[in-house]
Amino acid sequence: MQTLRNVIILSAITTAIGFLAAVFVVNFTKTKTVVEKQKERVLDKYSIESLSKATVTPAKLTFDKGNLSFTMEFSPGLDGQTKKVSGQAMFPSEAKAPIVLMIRGYVDKEIYKSGIGTNHAAEVFVKNGYITLAPDFLGYSQSDTESENLFESRFQTYTTVLSLLADLDQISEWDGKNVFIWAHSNGGQIALTTLEITSKKYPTTLWAPVSVPFPFSILYYQNELPDYGRYIRRELAKFETDYDSDLYSVHKYYDKIKAPIQIHQGTADKSVPVEWSDSLSNKLKGLNLDSNYYLYPGSDHNMVPAWDTAIARDLLFFEKNLN
Repeated sequence: MQTLRNVIILSAITTAIGFLAAVFVVNFTKTKTVVEKQKERVLDKYSIESLSKATVTPAKLTFDKGNLSFTMEFSPGLDGQTKKVSGQAMFPSEAKAPIVLMIRGYVDKEIYKSGIGTNHAAEVFVKNGYITLAPDFLGYSQSDTESENLFESRFQTYTTVLSLLADLDQISEWDGKNVFIWAHSNGGQIALTTLEITSKKYPTTLWAPVSVPFPFSILYYQNELPDYGRYIRRELAKFETDYDSDLYSVHKYYDKIKAPIQIHQGTADKSVPVEWSDSLSNKLKGLNLDSNYYLYPGSDHNMVPAWDTAIARDLLFFEKNLN
């Protein structure tokens, strides 16, 4: 009888332990699922593949021609929440004209004013019958604040350009056919990414473009920062824990580009090594894309002293690609 009683007690204890273990597993699984849901992957939607499939709502444009400015209201996160970006806009005397979207390179916020990095070239284009639009991007000039997430802020330069391109029909002065892109330095990386996302045939001219893989494209410049890149490296480590950098890198999607491209590069450029543009040109030619590559011996990052030659070549490039 004592042996039977012990067996019954042991069986009851085993059953209770099994029940508690099952409850623990169920609760742990539920908790894990909740945690995973709470850890929202907010940057997945900014991968080049995701943006190529995304529905981009056109921006709402407002112009102040007297001040050569415009404001675009759009959803940088593609989630319906809107922000405003300011920019510089110039119009020629022609009733209907092509548009040149101008994408600047990096400028410190402390010294930035609307049009820095684009206005000199814009003045030439306007005199030759083109409308020019140069967005400031979030966090600059009169624009709303940028995202607190370092990489979301970077990726929302793409959604800014995409939203602006989706809204050109609002511009009554546009000829309705021709859209060109002019981009400098880091703006070149934004332009190339835009061409990859859209696969549209926007004729594009690039001045000393940043075209190396992400995140090397930002790590290369870390020594120029006050903290020598410590903050960027820390945030990048977090980013690469959850995301594959290649999915956000311009170098992985050159085969999606369909547009004719013109590249200008100075041999004395201290910001963008000549080798980067050499490599980009070779890759585009390898893809049988319509591309031209011009090297300017002794010219710097802003194509000085060959600036006049470079801008003249851009005008010929635009004229050649007019519809």
